[in-house]
Amino acid sequence: MNENRVPSHVAIIMDGNGRWAKARGLPRTEGHQKGLEAAKRIVLAARKEGVKFLSLYTFSTENWKRTTQEVGFLMSLIRVHLTKELDFYRENEIRIVHSGDRAGLPSEVLIELDKAIEDTKHHHALTVNLAINYGGRDEIVRSVQRLVQTDRPHIDENAIQQFLDHPEIPDPDLIIRTGGEMRLSNFLLWQSAYSELYFSSKYWPDFMPEDFHAALADYSHRERRFGAAH
Repeated sequence: MNENRVPSHVAIIMDGNGRWAKARGLPRTEGHQKGLEAAKRIVLAARKEGVKFLSLYTFSTENWKRTTQEVGFLMSLIRVHLTKELDFYRENEIRIVHSGDRAGLPSEVLIELDKAIEDTKHHHALTVNLAINYGGRDEIVRSVQRLVQTDRPHIDENAIQQFLDHPEIPDPDLIIRTGGEMRLSNFLLWQSAYSELYFSSKYWPDFMPEDFHAALADYSHRERRFGAAH
């Protein structure tokens, strides 16, 4: 693969944890646990491939509709992961940032999230953007709410962009979705206007570094015109 064609920013919709577990007669919680293991190996794969930004759709604003038990397990899983894997992020010089509505997250999750963000803020090998309590429409609404509190006389695309959760992160070059579904599910709606899309039939817990490499190789052969003619 041409190194000049490695996407700077890859975003992933990590879908299929529940179906992976169901197919094996296991509880959904086991699927989420295996999904977390998959995320860790793909973070390493992204660093190895030379990707600079990796956004992971970790918990959506719609995921609150799931059972109280499942939501509680997911929040605990996120919190424990941030605590246990801090050394992993340090050793690999990975910076953690967060996208999403902080107001809806449990305080114990925010404490560990803020600790990871602060502790890794000087790392530059790879930035991992954890989308937790995140929705694309919600992010746009929050951006506009911030914008109207300023004295800007004119609202345009650049103004809205500047008030998104992380305006310094470039738009995703490539969005990968696992699990066989072919939709964005409210992920990075503003930023994905010209993103290339790649869909894998594999459930997320089965997604391997070679699958990630295949997605990047597929991307490297695409022609991106951003609305221009051939």
